[in-house]
Order: sequence, then structure tokens, then C-alpha cells
Amino acid sequence: MSSTAPLNAQRAGTATVRHELTFLNVFRLVQALVYAGLAFSPPGLGWPALAIPDFARAVTTLYLVFALVALLFNRRSMPYARTMVAATLAVDITAAVLAIIAMHDARIGIAMMLAVNLSAGALILPLRLSSFFAALATLGMLGHTLFGASAGSTGDRGLLEAALFGLAYFATTTLCHVLGRQLRATEALAEQRSTDLANLAQVNELIIRRMKTGVLLVDDANRIHQINESAWMLLGNPGADQRDLGQLAPELSRRLYHWMTSGKLDETATQLADGVPEVVPRFTRLAPNDDSHVLIFLDDTSLLSRRAEELTLTSLGRLSASIAHEIRNPLAAIRYSAQLLAESRSMDATDQRMVEIINNHCIRLNEIIENILQLSRRERSRPETLDLGHWAQAFVEEYRQGNDLGADSLRAIAGSGAPVAAVADPQQLQQVVWNLVQNALRYGRLPGEPARVMVVTRQGEHGVPILEVIDRGPGIAPKVAAQIFEPFYTTHEYGTGLGLYLARQMSDANQASLEYVRVAGGGSCFRLVLTPPARGPADAAETTEAATR
Repeated sequence: MSSTAPLNAQRAGTATVRHELTFLNVFRLVQALVYAGLAFSPPGLGWPALAIPDFARAVTTLYLVFALVALLFNRRSMPYARTMVAATLAVDITAAVLAIIAMHDARIGIAMMLAVNLSAGALILPLRLSSFFAALATLGMLGHTLFGASAGSTGDRGLLEAALFGLAYFATTTLCHVLGRQLRATEALAEQRSTDLANLAQVNELIIRRMKTGVLLVDDANRIHQINESAWMLLGNPGADQRDLGQLAPELSRRLYHWMTSGKLDETATQLADGVPEVVPRFTRLAPNDDSHVLIFLDDTSLLSRRAEELTLTSLGRLSASIAHEIRNPLAAIRYSAQLLAESRSMDATDQRMVEIINNHCIRLNEIIENILQLSRRERSRPETLDLGHWAQAFVEEYRQGNDLGADSLRAIAGSGAPVAAVADPQQLQQVVWNLVQNALRYGRLPGEPARVMVVTRQGEHGVPILEVIDRGPGIAPKVAAQIFEPFYTTHEYGTGLGLYLARQMSDANQASLEYVRVAGGGSCFRLVLTPPARGPADAAETTEAATR
């Protein structure tokens, strides 16, 4: 906001100069009319005595025409106001001295009106220039007095009057210049504060409008004065003309009345409209002991639930290190002992089955520990530029070597012959795709049939790299699909509900988006939209050339 200070000062200074210049030109016109009135006064009046009537009338007429022209060009002379004021002040001083010569009896009044011209000019001109015109006016007065003294028409009194007028010219010029400078600084400061307050009000309004918490301002007549976007949505998107709280949300109106009468707050969640989340309303007065206006805050319970989940995950991540130390070592000992038992030749089929069960559950428990540990590892991604087609082929080969697929099939498919480049952390991408393939092989199969899983790489619109893990299983029901990425949500009795949640978290860390897409005709597709590499000028030129062919 401070960057607007010079602009505000310029605007305030321009407006002030316009007013001061207008005042000077209007006063000059009035001054010329006074001169003309004195010069063209009836001869019988006898005052002032005109030594040369034709000369006096010619001077005042020319000055009146000049004042009219200056006033007419007042607006056009704004860009060069100082030059205009300096030129007109020179004419004012000349006209005043000539008027005093022609109408000696009115010299005091003419000299006093000239002081107004000099003072108004000092508001616009620099101090040196305004002092120069004050000195010029003083010399004019002294010159006329000395010329009159040599002619024998004046004496020491005239010289004293001219000296006093000169002193007054310098004093008023200096005072008006200082006051004008302070006035402009004050106006610039006021303009800047006004702009800052307006900007601050806009920022506050934008913050309140974008708040996740609903905010309403209600008066004592139960009418809504202000409402932000969140409150508007939580009330069911009412019309702009609907302002009665009792009609929009009767339950909220009832709770407001109960709070105002008893002072007790009902903190149970309630739904204010169909299809909107439940809220917990809170009330507060704008001023103590003032019930004319009340602020209502609507806390979305879904946001509170998400915050609770985040706190739970944070606490679980802190606990995961101690869990690893306490469980992993005994688990390794149990599995090692089971493997030694499996090598015994004296075991019957029943005991071998028990050892196999122990090994399977040790593997499952180790997977659970690995998933929980990943919640606290949250390592920073180290993105690299990858060829998705080659990477997918290498991933499938590595997965086949490390896992016995049996009758199941896993293959990599490239959507087009052109290479698909993407920016991602290879290790984190490996974990995401491994998790998706593992789920597809486990759940993406029809009853009695082997699983068929494909890792497809292709380019989407605008050259966006896409990696998809597709199976031909029964698919996921829409109600379940809406929750599969939530932590600890699982439909399998042995699942942890953390696999897809961690996959999405690592995707977000790589600036990629992971989503579930239902496949027509049966099956599931988990689509990973990655970030394309930055394109240089040469690549952009090649793309443009290819598009024009």
C-alpha cells in the first residue's frame, strides 16, 4: 500500500493546484471589475480623481479582457500552471502600478488587492519565485512613490506606505507558501490514508467472503444484513431477496433466540438445508450489552472431522517409530523361527500348514508396519525426467521377478509409438504404482478367473503424461469409490486402508493427481496424471512447425 503514496500525493497536489488557480483567476476578474468600476465612475461622484481618464479607462479595459481570457483558459492551463501563474502575476503587478498612477486616490485599496494576488500565487509557485514577485511589487510601489515625490505630489508618508506594503507582500507571500506546502502534504497524507483504509476494507471483506467458516450478521428484527459465501452455501444457496432468518433456517433462528434469552449455547450439530453438511452455530454480539446486531458463525463439521483426522495421522506418525522398534524385532524372530521349522523333515502336513499360516501373517503384519511407517517418513520428492514407456516396462519386469504371478497376467502397454516424458521421483512413483498393481491383482479379478492387469502409458490432452493401472475385475461401487482414498477406509477384512491414501499423498508430493475411473464394460482404472517436463524454445518451435504441416 505504501507504493501508492507518490500517486496519491500527485493526485492531491493536482486537485489543490486546480482549486488555487481557479480562485486566483476568479479573484483577478473581480479585481478587474473593481478597477473598471473606478475608472468608469460617473464624473459627478468626484472620487477617485482621474488625472488622465482615457488612460485609466484603457488600462482597466485591457486588464478586464485579460482577466476574462485567463479565466476561460483556466482548465487548459493546468499542465503548465506555474508558468501561467508567473505570467499573470507580472501582468497583475503592472496593471496595479498603472492603476495607481491613473487613480491615485484608490492606491491603498489597489495595493491591498494586489497582496491577494501575490498570496494566491505563492500557494502555487516556489518560494524564490514568489519572493521575486513580492520584490517586484514592492519596487513598483516605491518607484511610483519616488516618482510622485520628485513631482512634489507626495512626501514621506507615501514612502512609508509603500515600504509597509512591501513588507506585507513579503510576509503574506512567505506565510501562504508555507501554508500551501503543509496543506498539500496533509491532503496527500489524507488521500493515502483513505486509500489504505479502502484497500484494508477490501482485504477484510475478501477474507471474510473466502472463509471456510460461515459468517452472518443478523439484526434484532431477525433479518440478515451480511452473509459470506460459506454461510450462503450452508443455508442451501438462498435467493438474494431472502433475508428473513426465521424462514431460511428456523432451527438457527430458534437457537439464536434461545441464546439471547438464556445465554446458553446449543453446541449440537444441525443441518440447515437439504444436501449440505451439518454445522455447529456460534453467536457473539458486536458490542457488549448490545443485542441490535449479532454475528453468527457456522462451523462445518466436515472440516472439523478432517482436522481431527489430520491430528490423528500426525499422532500416529509420531508413534510409528516406537512401534517399529517394539514390533519389528520380535516379528523378525518369529518369522525366522517359522522358516527354521519349515525346514524340519519330521513335520507332518498339519504342522507345515500352521507354519505357513505363521509366515503369511508375519508378512501381512510387516506390510501394516511399512504402511504406518510411511505416514511419518514423508520424504521430499526428488523429481527426474522419465520416459514413462521405458519406466513402465522396467517396472513390470521387476515386479514379475520379485512376485509369483501364477495364472495372473501383468503387462505394460504404450498408448502410442512416441515417447511419453514426465517429471516425477522414480522411487515414489515406484511405490505408488506398486501399490496400485498390488491392489489390482488382489481385488481386480472375477470369481474363478485370473487377474488381468495392464500398466498403460499415454499422452493426454495438451501433451499431459498419463499412467493408468487397469484391471478387468468387477469394479468398485460408486459409494465405495467416493471413500477409497480416505485414510483407514477398507472393505477387506485384512486391509489397513492406508495404501491408496499413501499413494495419493505421494502423488500430490510429485505434483500429480491420482483418481479412480470406472471402466465401461467392467473393471477399474486408477489414472495418474503427471507433470510434463518444461519445454524449451526449440521444443516449442518444433511443435509449432509440426502443427502447421
